[in-house]
Amino acid sequence: MTDKVEAATQTMIENLEKNSGKSLDEWIAIVRASGREKHNEIIKFLKTEHGFTHGFANLVAAYARETAASLQSNDDLVAKQYEGKESLRPIYDTLIAAINEFGDDVQIAPKNSYVSLRRNKQFGLIQPSTKTRVDVGINLDGDVIGGRLEKSGSFNSMVSHRVRITSTDEVNDSLIGWLRQAYEQA
Repeated sequence: MTDKVEAATQTMIENLEKNSGKSLDEWIAIVRASGREKHNEIIKFLKTEHGFTHGFANLVAAYARETAASLQSNDDLVAKQYEGKESLRPIYDTLIAAINEFGDDVQIAPKNSYVSLRRNKQFGLIQPSTKTRVDVGINLDGDVIGGRLEKSGSFNSMVSHRVRITSTDEVNDSLIGWLRQAYEQA
């Protein structure tokens, strides 16, 4: 279902430019220049001042707000995730160092409570779930499980599998191999 949502969103972004003559990035700049920050304020602005339909206004508002949020330093977001869990930060740093070796198209996208790992689509995530454990979510095709690799279950619906990590020693060839496989499938 995620692929269908991403495809529909991409189609809307393309249609936005065809219909308005401006790209999504240009509309985001217009929204920023307007000084409006709240989602509904942005929607109202785009509908009344620029004749947007609700769907396109909602799309631009969502991206404008996400872009503004991403202006926070990625380091700040990651630091916030590991507040009170500082002993887990080396696990994150070790994982990121290995993942960055996959290719130039790896996107590391920190959110409030986890870090999304993307290529053409999300292939994994890193989340400090408890004070003693980091969960690595991985999107793998098929019914691959075994050893530390388990079905994600209720952990996170954005990934198919999970590996629980409590020390940097557990960031081994198997884990990096599963992440690389997910990256190659993305």
